[in-house]
Amino acid sequence: MSSSHFAKLIKAKTLLGLRETSTLKEIKNKYKNLMKKWHPDKHKDDVEKATKMSTQINEAYELILDYCNNYEFSFKEEDIKQKTYTPQEWWHDKFGGR
Repeated sequence: MSSSHFAKLIKAKTLLGLRETSTLKEIKNKYKNLMKKWHPDKHKDDVEKATKMSTQINEAYELILDYCNNYEFSFKEEDIKQKTYTPQEWWHDKFGGR
């Protein structure tokens, strides 16, 4: 992963208010709550700002989901034998601890 792509992921993580380790459920909940907060219908006094924020939130969410959905899992025998992960352990190993 290039440093540019990593920086975009960190920016997206920060915008969505995600912890260093987050479950897919947490990612979706943060996204939904932010979209409710910044929906243009709730900001009739500043629709332009709300639209801009909604767009940024959508882009951040799509970037994070794309990263999660396209992560390559190893099925090499040595990798499988080396560690057997629960989903929580895998996430912690890949995305860090608190």
